[in-house]
Amino acid sequence: MARIITKNYQQVLAMGFAVTEINENSNLSPNISLGFHLSETYFSQRRMYQTIMELFSTQHRFVPNYQCNTESNVIAVIGGLGSETSHLLADMLEVYKLPQFTYGDFGLMLNRQSHSLPLYWMVPNEVHQYIAIVRLLQHFSWRWVGLMTMDDNSGEFFLKSLLPILYESNICPAFTERISVFGFFEEFLEVQQKWKETFLVIMRSKANAVVLHGETKAMISLRGLLRQGESDYETALGKVWILSAQLDFATMAMHRDWDIQAFHGALAFTAHSREVPGFQHFLQNLNPHLVTGYDFFQTFWEQVFGCSFSNYNLDIEEACTGKEKLENVPGPFFEMSMTGHSYSIYNAAYAVASALHALSSSSVKSRLRVDRGRVKYQIIKPWQLHSFLRSISFNNGVGETIQLNENGECTVGFDITNVVTFPNHSFARVKVGRMNPWVPPDKGFSIDDNDIEWHQSFNQVMPLSLCNEDCHPGNHKKKKEGEPFCCYDCVPCPGGKISNRTGMESCTFCLEDHYPNKEQNQCIPKALTFLAYEDPLGMGLAMFALFFSWLTALVLGAFVKHHSTPIVKANNRNLTYTLLISLLLCFLSALLFIGQPDKLVCLFRQIAFGIVFSVAVSCVLAKTITVVLAFMATKPGSGMRKWVGKKMATSIILGGSLVQVGICAVWLSSFPPFPDVDYQSDEAMVLECNEGCVTMFYCVLGYMGFLATVSFSVAFLARKLPDSFNEAKFITFSMLVFCSVWLSFVPTYLSTKGKSMVAVEIFSILASTLGLLGCIFFPKCYIIVLRPELNKRDNLTKRKA
Repeated sequence: MARIITKNYQQVLAMGFAVTEINENSNLSPNISLGFHLSETYFSQRRMYQTIMELFSTQHRFVPNYQCNTESNVIAVIGGLGSETSHLLADMLEVYKLPQFTYGDFGLMLNRQSHSLPLYWMVPNEVHQYIAIVRLLQHFSWRWVGLMTMDDNSGEFFLKSLLPILYESNICPAFTERISVFGFFEEFLEVQQKWKETFLVIMRSKANAVVLHGETKAMISLRGLLRQGESDYETALGKVWILSAQLDFATMAMHRDWDIQAFHGALAFTAHSREVPGFQHFLQNLNPHLVTGYDFFQTFWEQVFGCSFSNYNLDIEEACTGKEKLENVPGPFFEMSMTGHSYSIYNAAYAVASALHALSSSSVKSRLRVDRGRVKYQIIKPWQLHSFLRSISFNNGVGETIQLNENGECTVGFDITNVVTFPNHSFARVKVGRMNPWVPPDKGFSIDDNDIEWHQSFNQVMPLSLCNEDCHPGNHKKKKEGEPFCCYDCVPCPGGKISNRTGMESCTFCLEDHYPNKEQNQCIPKALTFLAYEDPLGMGLAMFALFFSWLTALVLGAFVKHHSTPIVKANNRNLTYTLLISLLLCFLSALLFIGQPDKLVCLFRQIAFGIVFSVAVSCVLAKTITVVLAFMATKPGSGMRKWVGKKMATSIILGGSLVQVGICAVWLSSFPPFPDVDYQSDEAMVLECNEGCVTMFYCVLGYMGFLATVSFSVAFLARKLPDSFNEAKFITFSMLVFCSVWLSFVPTYLSTKGKSMVAVEIFSILASTLGLLGCIFFPKCYIIVLRPELNKRDNLTKRKA
């Protein structure tokens, strides 16, 4: 007895049901009755060509291109479960311009446009299925997947077409296996060995998602492969199978007791279908004793139920009663719900009927003739249907609108179904999503994760399919040498960067006003800060500035109180007062650098500091020159006496200060300082004063350094003058301290950031001012306060031996 795939018989029944439903619809075919003829090619090209030639011959006579029975007018062919069958049919039917509706050929558009008159596809283009597969993999973040296909031309074309799309979508094939199919018994042992090798590859791979492409033969071979492997290695294979729309859970009678638990949780793309009212009732009432005209119906019944109508079949002991129910048959043998292939055939029948109805209603309809009182149509030519089938739109028996576009494709898209298996070797399809390439992209793909039931090995947790786990936040991917790009090491982000999502390719910098946290997985807003009086550092520097200001005021008070004493009057009393006042202002100018900087403070703090310090250093220079001139004026016949006096000191102070004022005026008029925010600090935004033109800032410091250097040089030369109280010595020490502080200031200032820069400048101001105050005035205060007996003219003017 011939072995048939009983699952495909539903497609025959769907055709019969559709024709019956159309003939009973008076609105669709009022004067036309449809019939159909069934042919089975049994995967034989020779048988296929013979079947096609029989279509163009008189019934029961094989005379191609000769027909004398007009009652069997063939106007369309619905067939071609596989791409090879469809293309062979098209090659022959194109000659006769006979419309062909294919329901199992998902071939690419390149193949679909190879005929002058188009075929009509009741299923979408396969290129859309590739995109749907990738969208599904991306949805579940499966980037390490296995690929399996038939070991034939269609399988090679599948890999050639899908692999570039996978790579563009950052998905890698863990393996690509070709399923071997044997055609003769002597090939079985060789194929069996290949099955074992393929099973090992699948089992050992870390890829939990496997894309399976092929046709019905591929599914039958895969079931044999899994049964062979699970039996040999005593292990069940738990994977998520992603099945292409061409596949179906079909089986042979010999596979009746085979388990299908390996496919539990599979995600299958199927041609779109809907439940057709009345179809299940139609199936439930089928009886082999009542069905006539189908030679192989009894064969189908025997194989699907494992019984026999004849006593001559010794392989089957149970006799068929005809009362068996199809709803009790496991799904791999027969499904009660209309499959995608059957629904496509159902729609194809309605497409033919709708085209005939449009043809009969149009201006080019067949002319009526009256023959013996009966109204008959002239024979309708098949080629007349093409103009109506292009871009046809109609409602089928379910009420769903079906449309064929200009390429002859049915624009219904794909259903995504979840396969749920049962211990009785049956299964159910649960629709969990859709993919329709003819709607906007954001609505073209949808899937409900909550409706999916996964394989038992995953404990109902969505499985991962990755070469290695995604890198956690705070890490980024680093490619492994010699491995696909989906395999990588996870490396912590470098300093200053973060990765805040799982599986990031690289780390990113935070915004300027944010900084990375310790784990480097998020950015934290920086606090706005500045050197405030509330800060310990700011408070300490402010207290020092105030204390030294108070100390300077005490010194000034002491000098004023003892203004008539020789030590105060020596070396220009007014010059001394001016120096003390400028030092007091120098201490107080440090307070301008503490607190929140605003526009006014930024504008004047460096200017005030520069000018006040220039006055102080000019006073020191004036004192130094006065000491030298005073000594030279004491020599007999010296002409220097006329230079000694208040005018000389005033000129030096004004001259030295006005140059600095000029520099500051240029600075303010060109690139003045302004409030700014320093984002370079690690965890805070520092409010600071931007100096505007840094060159002008260093010009101010440079000029102060020039005055200090001149003063130091003059004082150094005059340090050994033979006076008992030679002020040039103290000025030398004060200038040495002053120059040392500001020389060390420059590199320290450049190497610090934020509040530390401000603190460095404040410290330099206080240290250098304190150096001038201490070195110049401490010896004098010591004499005024503690040794008043030395504060006499004789002691100050007598020379050392």
